Amino acid sequence: MRILFIEDDEQLGEVTHRALMTQGWVVDWLRSAANLTSILRQEAFDVLLLDIGLPGIDGLAALHCLRSAGIKTPVLMLTARDQVEDRVRGLSAGADDYLVKPFALAELLARVNALVRRTAAFVTNEMTLGNLTMDLSAKRVFVANTSIELLPREWAVLHYLLRNIGRVVSKEQIIDAIFGWDNPPSANAAEVYVSRLRAKLSAAEISIQTVRGFGYMLTNPADRA
Repeated sequence: MRILFIEDDEQLGEVTHRALMTQGWVVDWLRSAANLTSILRQEAFDVLLLDIGLPGIDGLAALHCLRSAGIKTPVLMLTARDQVEDRVRGLSAGADDYLVKPFALAELLARVNALVRRTAAFVTNEMTLGNLTMDLSAKRVFVANTSIELLPREWAVLHYLLRNIGRVVSKEQIIDAIFGWDNPPSANAAEVYVSRLRAKLSAAEISIQTVRGFGYMLTNPADRA
């Protein structure tokens, strides 16, 4: 799971960021909501954790801009404002959940998980292309009903490519999706994981094409024929 976390309080942000990372999630931490709409138009996140009291554009105004732009990323608002009318304003602006500071980290993690489960209820648990099936619930990949073992990063790259079937994705987009901005891997990480996937999925009716100078594109050769 990839999370975008926006909090300007360094101490609270550091503790929260560390707690989220312990779950194995990719977490990108920003200190302001500047350019938030542009960021979410270009990159996919599973959850946005958004503080209300931010410098410049505050969380409520940023959320209004997101929803007006048609961006439906699930949002959990974080705020010290605990009045009922404050919660109503947050939910009315398009927030999916609301957590008042100070909060217990265990509750934050539980709410993030619950928010993702609610969102996933409206999304299929399987992704297929040709004879390849990715079971998102069981975290398993099958080629012609034969289970293929993938390492977590390989799984993440394949999932990202399947979410972008027929579109060219750059190496940088792949790396951002599976590592996050603050945990840069080696320069050739994208090539390494794509090479491993090609080898492991050699019997699959898919093709991970290299688009020179741009990146990679996942296609079904049968569809092209």
